[in-house]
Amino acid sequence: MTNPILVTGAAGFIGHATAHRLLDRGETVIGFDVVNDYYDRSLKEARLATFEGKADFQFVKGDVSDAGLLAQLVKDHGVKRVIHLAAQAGVRYSLENPFAYEKSNLAGHLAVLEACRHAGEFVHLVYASSSSVYGDRPIGGEGFREDDPAMQPVSLYAATKRSCELMSEAYVKLYGFPQTGLRFFTVYGPWGRPDMAYFGFANKIMKGEPIEVYGEGRMARDFTFIDDIVDGIIGALDHVPHQSCHRVLNIGDSHPIGLMEMITLLEGALGKSAEKIMRPMQPGDVTATFADVSKLHALTGYKPKVMLQEGLGRFAQWYREFYAH
Repeated sequence: MTNPILVTGAAGFIGHATAHRLLDRGETVIGFDVVNDYYDRSLKEARLATFEGKADFQFVKGDVSDAGLLAQLVKDHGVKRVIHLAAQAGVRYSLENPFAYEKSNLAGHLAVLEACRHAGEFVHLVYASSSSVYGDRPIGGEGFREDDPAMQPVSLYAATKRSCELMSEAYVKLYGFPQTGLRFFTVYGPWGRPDMAYFGFANKIMKGEPIEVYGEGRMARDFTFIDDIVDGIIGALDHVPHQSCHRVLNIGDSHPIGLMEMITLLEGALGKSAEKIMRPMQPGDVTATFADVSKLHALTGYKPKVMLQEGLGRFAQWYREFYAH
């Protein structure tokens, strides 16, 4: 029996999908999550309910910033691989509740690092960073590359994610265990986060309410379907860097889609049109963000397969079925 893999943020969108994929390939998984109320807790509980009856899955409820709990968990279960996805997400929410980001993102990442360094013969830590570390870029430019400057974040959320990368860099130099940071671009799909634009738009469209389109619709994002994202996460996990190596990789679709095009495709998937109210850019938002994923592709063969129209169709089908119950 192999050592279990610890997945933090297992009640979250990406963590839930990643844990299921690991189970499907025969891994033993320990899911860890605080299950807070940043967004609808019932959605998180519904995600966790999908693990019922899976003998190789164990769920532990706890705060990722609880260093003692994490260290004991890793030690007791002989954890040698960690996928750290737990974090306080959201750019705009960081303007309202900044200390949530200090606790979950900074203290939480440090707690994970400490648990890993004391694990003994630790194999690999894969953790979630963010495309927001790059800041802004005009529409029409090239995709962000990993060696582009990442020192001018335009939100507190971005600053915490860049800080996590720097902490990991320091821990690799100090303690020598392999780490991979993944800079996620916009992730969407079934079981997604209600605070994401496409999900919030769907809620309002289905209720017949107008949607607010920020940046007056001129923004573009690198929408990446959840199944493709999980391909990249597990590919990175399996390709362990050498000792004393910390690498940072982009993970996205590499094809930016304008916000208005996304809305049109979503309207088609839901079969309803939206009344649109144009709003100016919000503090912390960026105009365009999309990935150059050539490094991840060279390492793992990563290549997104699900285009936005198909992905939004799958989301819309899930949305109708989930909320029908």
